[in-house]
This record gives sequence, C-alpha cells and structure tokens, in this order.
Amino acid sequence: MPLQQLAGIIYLLITVVVIFFQICLSAGAPWGEFTQGGRNKGVLPKSGRLLAAISVPVLVFMGLSITSIISNAPNWEKWTVYVTMVVQGLTAVANLITPSRKERLLWGPVTTVAFLLVVFTSL
Repeated sequence: MPLQQLAGIIYLLITVVVIFFQICLSAGAPWGEFTQGGRNKGVLPKSGRLLAAISVPVLVFMGLSITSIISNAPNWEKWTVYVTMVVQGLTAVANLITPSRKERLLWGPVTTVAFLLVVFTSL
C-alpha cells in the first residue's frame, strides 16, 4: 500500500472519530469543555448542539474528498481536497489557540496530525 493511501486511510479514521464526537455532542453528551472554546461545561446549549450537528456533513465532505484522492470514489475534482486542507488547517489553528486547555490538549494534536495527513495525501 502506498504511503499516500495509508495517510488517507488514517485521516479517514480520525475523521470518523470526530464525526462520532460531534454526533454525541449534538445528542447531549456532557463534553462541552472539550469543544467550541470550552465555554460550556457539561451539555452544550441548543445553539452549540446545532453547530456540532452542522459540522457532521462538513466532516463527511472532507472525508469523501480524501477518498476521492486515494481511491477515485467518489470521483470528485481535485479542488475538493484543497477545501479540506484549508478547513482542516483552520481547525488545527483554532484548536491550538483555544482558551480551553482541555480542548487544546485533546484536539490540538489530533487536528494538527489530521492536517499533515491531508497535506501528505494530496501531494
């Protein structure tokens, strides 16, 4: 298996975990201090849960853009992976500078590694 494909698969696994996390948040999991700046301890308010729910299709898009690169399914244009790269990079920066220490320690490294995987996969 080529390294580019392996990097894409690892990115997809990370993305599935993040999707699961967002679904749990939108369903009322008490993990507010690990997301959205850590402003809410416990269950997110309705607006925060809605934001978590909205992020799920965005993450699915990002995952599919990577599968398009590593397996040509779906057969999307190359620009979609560049959108994923930009969104993933911004997410990494946001998670590295968040005021929430818990969010920074958990998601900072995860989203940074995910960004590097996207970059490597798209080469």
